[in-house]
Amino acid sequence: MKKICIITGSTLGGAEYVGDHLADLLEQQRFEIQVENHADLADVRDQNLWLIVTSTHGAGELPDNLKPLFEQIKNEQPDLSDLRYAVVGLGNSDYDTFCFAVDEVERSLDGQSAVKICQSLRIDVNAEPDHEHAAQDWLPNFVNAL
Repeated sequence: MKKICIITGSTLGGAEYVGDHLADLLEQQRFEIQVENHADLADVRDQNLWLIVTSTHGAGELPDNLKPLFEQIKNEQPDLSDLRYAVVGLGNSDYDTFCFAVDEVERSLDGQSAVKICQSLRIDVNAEPDHEHAAQDWLPNFVNAL
């Protein structure tokens, strides 16, 4: 059974709800799921498959509960070449920083030799009222890449 670590970055809870929904769907498909809403590198370092669900906060920044993980990655520069990952982002297209948190996650992980296994999903909260359903529609892209 494959183990998937779902790491959420959320300011108002939207990304956390999406992460929980994806966790439920993946558990129904018999995956072992670990959900981290305040991830620390020590808690997720040994996991080799991450699904990161994040909103974009402020001027294109990572949410406060996700920033510490990526600051640790930046500071410690761990070898993540065994890590495979995918990203689901929520953002508002009214801003020119739409889903910049997705870009930050990809840049950070790629810089440590992690491998992105499928195209990231960028959910526009203005155009897509049902964020969980949008992520659910995207999920086969992730599962089929495993």
